[in-house]
Amino acid sequence: MVTAAFVAPFLLEATRRFVLAAARVPGVRLAVITATPWDQLDPELKDAVAGHWQVTDGLDPQQIADAVRGLRSQVGEAERLVGILEQLQVPLAQVRNALGIPGMDEQSARNVRDKAQMKTVLRAAGLPCARHQLVHRTEEALAFLDLVGLPVVAKPPDGAGAKATFRLDTRADVDAWLELARRDAGEAWLLEEYLTGREHTFDSVTLDGETLFSSIADYVPPPLEVLRNPWMQWQVVLPHAIDGPEYREIHRVGPAALTALGVRTGISHMEWFARPDGSVAVSEVGARPPGAQLASMIGLAHDVDFFDLYARLMTLEQFERPDRVHACGTAYLRGMGRGRVRAVHGLDEVGRRLGDMVVDSRIPRPGTPASGTYEGEGFVTVRHRDTDVVREALDLIVSRVRVELVEAE
Repeated sequence: MVTAAFVAPFLLEATRRFVLAAARVPGVRLAVITATPWDQLDPELKDAVAGHWQVTDGLDPQQIADAVRGLRSQVGEAERLVGILEQLQVPLAQVRNALGIPGMDEQSARNVRDKAQMKTVLRAAGLPCARHQLVHRTEEALAFLDLVGLPVVAKPPDGAGAKATFRLDTRADVDAWLELARRDAGEAWLLEEYLTGREHTFDSVTLDGETLFSSIADYVPPPLEVLRNPWMQWQVVLPHAIDGPEYREIHRVGPAALTALGVRTGISHMEWFARPDGSVAVSEVGARPPGAQLASMIGLAHDVDFFDLYARLMTLEQFERPDRVHACGTAYLRGMGRGRVRAVHGLDEVGRRLGDMVVDSRIPRPGTPASGTYEGEGFVTVRHRDTDVVREALDLIVSRVRVELVEAE
């Protein structure tokens, strides 16, 4: 029996699915560390977990360490410490180091959490990524802009999911961003050369330093373009075949990048660009499962339960490589403007035409606040063995479905 502690600061639906999967792995005794009180856990979770410890800040390494110690009286000594959030990876590594729990160490966690350090490590290893600089002062930013020219991307060095990320195309964009950056003189920003080309993911399973499995997804269009253009609807496609020449180079670069960063066991989410000249460049790496329905889509494309796959890997270090048997894709339902959802139009037609190709969905309910992100207010996921059929289905969804928003009165 392996005793594991799962740190879940807030038990949102995606996190809950990962916790529940880990609690149900045979041979695992799981405790959950969360800000959610015991009496607010749903009955299914209460029945599944063997221990519970409430914290006020689930990202604080001291509180996590104290919780692990406190859980000894409930479940015994923790042999694994896991969590899926990007912001958790460094605190988890610090607690592992302090308590002697195996898993990713602090240096490796910082390599993937600090995006400036990540790119420095990759470039030192001879791996392709955008030119970059961590800047604290206006003079540093302007010197970098003189070096690489426009456009550039500005982001927090520990950002995730394109949050607080800006593309600077003109001098006016630069001036507006500098005004924002100067509001907190102590804040550092990461400036990157803007990469052009098609954007993809490389989601992989690594065990003892060896990449055993990978899944590639296509972003259509890149998320940053969606954020800049409110009329764009985002799609993510997992092609049926990922062994063609268009993906050959990332199958070499992806595992090499994980090795350079120190990722040894876990599921990683990498974003990368296929450049017009055929070369690739790594954009971001996260030492955690992918978000934006990608975890579910990977499971659907391989006819496996991705959440169970992750749980077995992280608790028992067990992994059985699944075969890719379908193409899969998600169209995100994104309203234009601000306010709340008034209605969703076009779903009946889509349902009639796609039938059982639709395998998952979250339809925005009236009153749902506008998300303001590329993921929108809802989504529809489809599956088919033919990648072209999946792409056509997604195009149908984004052309027919419209999320109507209304300003709050």
